[in-house]
Amino acid sequence: MAVGLVLLPLSTGPACVCAQLSLPHLGRQAELRSIVGDRLTTQPAALEQHGHDESYHRGRPPQAVLFPECTEEVSRIVRAAAAARCPVIPFGAGTSLEGHIAALRGGICLDLSRMNRVLQVSPEDMDCWVEAGVTRKQLNQHLHDTGLFFPVDPGADATLGGMAATRASGTNAVRYGTMRDNVRSLTVVLPDGTITKTGRCVRKSSAGYDLTALFVGSEGTLGVITEVALRLYGQPEATAAAVCAFGDLKGAVETATLIMQVGIPVARIELLDDLQIDAINKYSHTDLQVAPTLFFEFNGSPAAVKEAAEAAGAVAADYGGSNFGWAEKEEERRQLWSARHSAYYAARALRPGCSGFPTDLCVPLSKLTETVLASQELCRRHGLLAPLVGHVGDSNFHMLLIINTENAEEVARAKQVVADMVHLAQDAGGTCTGEHGIGYGKLCHLEREHGLPALQAMHAIKAALDPLDIMNPGKLGSDPASFAAAGRLVDP
Repeated sequence: MAVGLVLLPLSTGPACVCAQLSLPHLGRQAELRSIVGDRLTTQPAALEQHGHDESYHRGRPPQAVLFPECTEEVSRIVRAAAAARCPVIPFGAGTSLEGHIAALRGGICLDLSRMNRVLQVSPEDMDCWVEAGVTRKQLNQHLHDTGLFFPVDPGADATLGGMAATRASGTNAVRYGTMRDNVRSLTVVLPDGTITKTGRCVRKSSAGYDLTALFVGSEGTLGVITEVALRLYGQPEATAAAVCAFGDLKGAVETATLIMQVGIPVARIELLDDLQIDAINKYSHTDLQVAPTLFFEFNGSPAAVKEAAEAAGAVAADYGGSNFGWAEKEEERRQLWSARHSAYYAARALRPGCSGFPTDLCVPLSKLTETVLASQELCRRHGLLAPLVGHVGDSNFHMLLIINTENAEEVARAKQVVADMVHLAQDAGGTCTGEHGIGYGKLCHLEREHGLPALQAMHAIKAALDPLDIMNPGKLGSDPASFAAAGRLVDP
């Protein structure tokens, strides 16, 4: 059956309009069909689904979606795409928040969800190999009887390949680190279709450039991650969780800061302001006190958990914390963290019919309190509904702006506030994003943060590995000179 697949060739700049290149004319459509068969679709609903993520950023549908089932198929697809100079956008679960998967220049989307096998678990080495489409929940279910678990928890049940590509982190990062700390090796299909492994599955190595670190966080711009080797951890002997309300936001943030500074071992420490707590109560049918609140979790031996919890409780009391609510049973803890992970959807429910414009920032620990308070005040001053949540043990927090995207003035106001918050963080020595990544949504903030020489170095790496610029073009690693044009191209 003819699909009529017409793909756009690449140009030297994202705003350039080029002649269309027909895959049927070049015989590429038949080549793609020979690789994946009926696992290629051009149905409008599928294209739309694969062209936008969970953010407010305008999506861009690809021209076809392919569902490979192994690394070798990905290699053949990418080789064919390179021959046609056709953009390739890797897709995991679509839960990113900065427009990572928008097909800004058309092309094909590689949905890796069918590559969902756990290839190997090595309990003695405390690691595993998985295909990129395995989700974090699927992996932990597979590990249930081994005494091991994988701790990185961004909230969404994202794919592990996608989590590696975006250098994801989440609520457990304060103790267990981010994907940067927990990926040991990768299988990657390079932009010419070559398959490579980025090192050995060992705890440390000094053998050459750290290619694993290069691809972790590359957002699909340097190659397609198809397999991931991950570090695993022993399931803790004891776990306890607690909720503590505060009289004001300042007291809650300063409590979290001091707990980290004095070295009290916490597995998770999460901040929610009173607006976010109210949203969660309504959305998840909880009855938490509507006040700035810290969620804690402690892991270890029973004695260690008790000691850490008591120490954290004492610090919280000094800053006005009260009404410690404990959740020691697994079901109670699951309900508590499920409510926390619903924060984004709970916030959106405060304004039915409106969209989320979430943004995240990360600053030095000493600057956390002033940056959080200043960001909250910015939103209030501009009349924006913006619940706050934060992985404050990592000095990382999120403002969940809820806006009417049909109101151009409100959208413009929100964009300006986000830019102002980014500048607050950067001026404090922090970053425009601690975990959401760049996509195209925060491309415009990179030069202010890194400087032009660093961006040129990133572009040189991109150009060396992907000279045809087919891997998720218009995103990370783009020519800095094209940033303004890219912004005009995709602006709603």
